[in-house]
Amino acid sequence: MLVVVLSAAIYVVGRLLGVQEFPLIVAVLFALVIAMPLGIWLFAPLRRRATAGLEVTTARRRRDREQLRARLRGEAPPDGQAEEDGFCQAEDS
Repeated sequence: MLVVVLSAAIYVVGRLLGVQEFPLIVAVLFALVIAMPLGIWLFAPLRRRATAGLEVTTARRRRDREQLRARLRGEAPPDGQAEEDGFCQAEDS
């Protein structure tokens, strides 16, 4: 979307400056070159939110994997998570 907007702006500016045969491909190529670093700067908050979401998901999956491994070993899940997950290990009598 950023490339499209920049392409249109470059094309219109070229036409307004009096360039009669301003190729659209030139506008698109300039827009691509400009949009790459501009996108990194403009979309930094979105990238940070996405990274934070991935970190939360990774931590949850790591915790779940450790709990599963503890259950498979016959141990109590770490950090007392058994009650929270609805898992109660029956005691042998």
